[in-house]
Amino acid sequence: MSKISKDSLLESLNTVLKRSQEKPRKFTETIELQISLKNYDPQKDKRFSGTVKLKHVPRPKLNICVLGDAQHIDEATANNIPAMDVDSLKKLNKNKKLVKKLAKKYDGFLASDSLIKQIPRILGPGLNKAGKFPTMLSHSESMANKVAEQKATIRFQMKKVSNTSSLRDKQLMPFFFPGSLLGSRCRQCFHGTRRFVV
Repeated sequence: MSKISKDSLLESLNTVLKRSQEKPRKFTETIELQISLKNYDPQKDKRFSGTVKLKHVPRPKLNICVLGDAQHIDEATANNIPAMDVDSLKKLNKNKKLVKKLAKKYDGFLASDSLIKQIPRILGPGLNKAGKFPTMLSHSESMANKVAEQKATIRFQMKKVSNTSSLRDKQLMPFFFPGSLLGSRCRQCFHGTRRFVV
């Protein structure tokens, strides 16, 4: 397979956008990129997954909670970001139901560098099982920037999601990037790709 031309990608995305405007929905629509691979056996070949930081924020409503020390709690309160201190976490008492409820309530977590090693001991494996183990936050970093970075970072395995309302020419990168990245991680690059479906 040869590399995808920008024009054919633009045409596909414009068709999707046009149809979403013709029949508006009451929810935020997403666009999925499916990549079909040739001669790829997930059991034998290396599985790939990773994260991509986008230039725009595809998930502005992402709810992030800070698990922090006193300084980070004050900073979170000043920035109107939900936060929990060590005492609040200890009150959960490793209760699986309460930890699961906490993981469900927020889309992601940031934790102070001094606190992050204690999280498994305080909460148990609940956050890790939910795939929401906190990202480390140091005192030298801006909390607002770190939250914005979390909102702009997406995980990928075999699909890619982008918000139709923010899809414009300059934001086609999310669709070019996974294809190129996938090509670099597979043995035969683009020759190992059967088709790209938007």
